[in-house]
Amino acid sequence: GQRRDEGSGQAQLHIPSSVSLSPGPPSCTSDTEHCFPFGTDLSRPESMAPPLSSWPWASLGQYKYMLFGPLVWKVVQEWREQGGLPLGSWWLHLLVLFAVRGLIYQFWFTYGNMLFFTRRRRVVADGVDFRQIDAEWDWDNFLILQTLIGATVVNSPLLPGLRQLCLWDPRGWAVALLLHVGFSEPVFYLAHRALHRAPLFARYHAAHHSSGVTQALTAGFGTPLESLLLTLAMGAPLAGAFLLGAGSIGLVYAHAFVFDYLRAMGYSNVEVVSPRVFDAFPPLRYILYTPSYLSLHHLEKRGNFCLFMPALDAAFGTLDERSWPLQRAAYDGAGGGGALGTPEFVFLAHVVDIMSSMHVPFALRSLSSTPFANHFILLPFWPVAFGFMLLMWCCSKTFVVSFYYLRGHLHQTWSVPRYGFQYFLPAAKKGINHQIELAILRADRMGVKVLSLAALNKNEALNGGGTLFVSKHPDLRVRVVHGNTLTAAVILNEIPSNVKEVFLTGATSKLGRAIALYLCRKKIRVLMFTMSSERFVKIQREAPPEFQQYLVQVTKYQAAQNCKTWIVGKWLSPREQRWAPAGTHFHQFVVPPIIGFRRDCTYGKLAAMRLPKDVRGLSSCEYTMERGVVHACHAGGVVHFLEGWDHHEVGAIDVDRIDVVWRAALKHGLAPV
Repeated sequence: GQRRDEGSGQAQLHIPSSVSLSPGPPSCTSDTEHCFPFGTDLSRPESMAPPLSSWPWASLGQYKYMLFGPLVWKVVQEWREQGGLPLGSWWLHLLVLFAVRGLIYQFWFTYGNMLFFTRRRRVVADGVDFRQIDAEWDWDNFLILQTLIGATVVNSPLLPGLRQLCLWDPRGWAVALLLHVGFSEPVFYLAHRALHRAPLFARYHAAHHSSGVTQALTAGFGTPLESLLLTLAMGAPLAGAFLLGAGSIGLVYAHAFVFDYLRAMGYSNVEVVSPRVFDAFPPLRYILYTPSYLSLHHLEKRGNFCLFMPALDAAFGTLDERSWPLQRAAYDGAGGGGALGTPEFVFLAHVVDIMSSMHVPFALRSLSSTPFANHFILLPFWPVAFGFMLLMWCCSKTFVVSFYYLRGHLHQTWSVPRYGFQYFLPAAKKGINHQIELAILRADRMGVKVLSLAALNKNEALNGGGTLFVSKHPDLRVRVVHGNTLTAAVILNEIPSNVKEVFLTGATSKLGRAIALYLCRKKIRVLMFTMSSERFVKIQREAPPEFQQYLVQVTKYQAAQNCKTWIVGKWLSPREQRWAPAGTHFHQFVVPPIIGFRRDCTYGKLAAMRLPKDVRGLSSCEYTMERGVVHACHAGGVVHFLEGWDHHEVGAIDVDRIDVVWRAALKHGLAPV
C-alpha cells in the first residue's frame, strides 16, 4: 500500500486503486524556482541566514535549560517569603506547564512507538532514521520559547488580569473557544499557506518537512518564526480571556493541554479515532483533523493546511479528499494504510537488566538512539522500570520492539519478557523456554522465514542452542538460527595473521569449541583454559589427527603469561588479567564484557557487524552497539535470510561453515566494525 523512495528513504502515501477518489488539490507551492534550494550554504555573505531561521541558544546545547534560571530564582524567593510552596506564583506555574506539556508529547511519542499496540494502525509504514532524530534533537525549543514569552508577559503590565489568579471561570472558556475558532484557526491557516510559497518555504519551512515520517516530537521541530506563529495561535485565546477579565489558571492549563494533545496526536502517525465516529457524526470531519490528514500534508505539501479544523481547508479548496479513505484504511489496518506487514526476519532478544530496559525505542528517544550506558539521569526512573519488570514477569508475552527495512524486506526485533538474571533461576527455565517456543510458533504461523535467537535465548543449558525447539517441531517452516557461526567468524577474523599462539577461556563452550577447532587447523597453538579434562579431550578428538597437537589444556592463568592474544569467553577478574603480559589484546565473547583494568593492554568489544548501507528506518541502537551496528548473532540471522539458506542453525557450530558464512556476510554488504 506504500511506495518507498530508496534514494531518500522517505515514504509516499499510495491509496489503493479500489478506492474512488477525486483528484487532489493543485499544488500550493508555486514559484518554487525562486526558493533557496534546501541545504543552500547560508554561511556565505551572499546567502546569509534570514532572520528568525535559527535558535539563538543553539550553541548552548543541553545547557539551554539554564535559561530557566531566573524563573527558578523567582520561585525560590517567593518560597522564602511565603514560608511554603508558592502555589499562586505564575513563575511556578510556567515551570510546571513546561514539564507537563513536554510529558504530553513524550506520552504520544511513547504510544506511537509501542508497536505491540500500534503496528496495525500506522499511517506511514516506514520508520524514522537517525538523520531525522538528529535534526529533531532540540524539538522542545518551542516550549522553551513559549515559556520565556509567558514569563515576559507575566512580568509586564499588558495583562492586569494576570495579577489575581482565579482557579475557574466558565466565561473564559467561551471566550477562548470563540477566539480559537474565529482568530487562531484562520491566522494559522493563512500563515501556513504563506510558508508554503517561495521564498518562505525554503527559508523557514523546508526543514520541518524534511522529516520523512512524523512522530509526536516532530510537532516541535521548526524555526523560531514557525514557533512564534504557533505561539500566536495558541496564546491569542488566552490573552483575549484575560483582557476581558475572564481568565483563570484552570483555563491556562486546560487550553495548553488540549492544544498540545491535539498537536501531538496529529503527528503521532497512528490513527486513534474510529472512522465509525465520523460516519455517525459527519460534521466532525470538519472540526477535528486526524494523523492521516496531517501525514498527507506533510508528505505531499499541497493541501490540508489547517491547525486542527479541516473546515478552513474545505472552505478555501485545499482539502485533500483522500484524507478520509486513508484514515479508514489506517485505522482498520487495511491496504493503503501504514500497518506493518509480516516480517520476513525476526531477531528474538530479551531484556538484559532493569537499567537497560529503559533503552527501548518507545521510552526516551535521546537514549535509544545512542549506545546504552548507565546515566545518573536514569536512577529516578528505576522504581518505574522495576515495576514494569514485575508486570512483565506476571502477565506479559513476547512483543515487537523495533523494525527496519533492508532491500524492501521487513525485519523486526521481538523481545521475550524476561530479564538476564531470570535465565539463571532454575524455576524460570521452563517458563522461558515456553515463551521462546510460543514466539517461534507464532513466527511460523505468520510466515516469517528466519528467526534468530539472541544472547541467553540460545543458551546451551537452557535449550541446547535452539535444538530443543527444532527437535520438538520438526515441521517448522521458519528457520531457527543462533547466529553463532558468524560470531565465531568475526572473532577469528580479528586475530592478526601472524599470531602463533592464543589463550582461550570459556574454551569448552559452543563458541570456544568452534574457535579452538578452527585455529588448530591453521596451525595456531591454542591454550585451552578448562578444568575438565573430559571436555577437553572430547573437543581435541574432533580435530583432524594431524592438528590435535595444537590444542593444549591449561588449568592456570600463569600458563598464558607470555601469550599476548587472549580470547575471553569467561569473566576475568583484575587479578586474573594481571597474568597477561604488557601489550596483550583481549578479544571477547563473554557477556557482559570484561572491564578493562589494564592500561598497558587493549580490549576488544563484543563481536558485531555493521548493517548494509541501504538499511532504512533504523532508529535505535542495539544495546551498547554504535548506530547501524548489530551483534554478530543478529547479523548471522540476516545473512541466513539474505542467502535463502533452508537449514536450521542450532546446536554445535559447524566449523566448516565459518568461512562460508563470513564470505556471505561480506558479499551482502555487512562490514566488520
